[in-house]
Amino acid sequence: MSEFIVHSVPGSPFGRSVLIALEEKGADYRLAALAPGASKSPEHLARNPFGRIPVLEHDDFVLYETQAILRYLDRILPQPSLTPTEVKQAARMDQVMNISDWYLFQGVCNVIGFQRIIAPRFMGQATDEAAIEAAMPKARTVFAALSELLGEQPFIAGDVLSLADLQAAPQASFLSVPPEWAALTAPHPNLVAWIDRLESRPSFQATTWQRLTERAQAA
Repeated sequence: MSEFIVHSVPGSPFGRSVLIALEEKGADYRLAALAPGASKSPEHLARNPFGRIPVLEHDDFVLYETQAILRYLDRILPQPSLTPTEVKQAARMDQVMNISDWYLFQGVCNVIGFQRIIAPRFMGQATDEAAIEAAMPKARTVFAALSELLGEQPFIAGDVLSLADLQAAPQASFLSVPPEWAALTAPHPNLVAWIDRLESRPSFQATTWQRLTERAQAA
């Protein structure tokens, strides 16, 4: 099968989700690394008119939107499957993937992660503490919901890794850098154990911000 090309910024949780999927599948792929802000360039806008990452290229097929990419990879690379066969587990997977997009990222990661990591590190901007404080109630709600859905299972949808873990864990893990992580996870030790369990997998270790940055610099 031909090579998969992933256009993404090293460190992006969305891009990491796709790269983890490719690692789990044992697929040949290439990271076409973008610099922060380059997703708005004319070249990238030709791939995705909304200027977002990641974008997947496979032969002459170009696909954007992380959930669509993950589902495509799970269909075209069926082994190992990352979608539960049991209907309720599959529904739980779908639910958490949407929670990740609409609640964990929107209003939480894109505020706290941006203010603590992206703004000072890449944009030279001061952290907006008021914006972080305003985001914390929603963050607590999201973490409580994920903790309840996870329960004592090893993975979000049950005993087997699924696309839900691949989508939600990189977002949650991104928030482990800011100091707010301790307050968010203190009531939910099962989430910490879940993240630690996933981060120990070879697919997650191969797609850390540091590893991807080193790979991009060596290319």
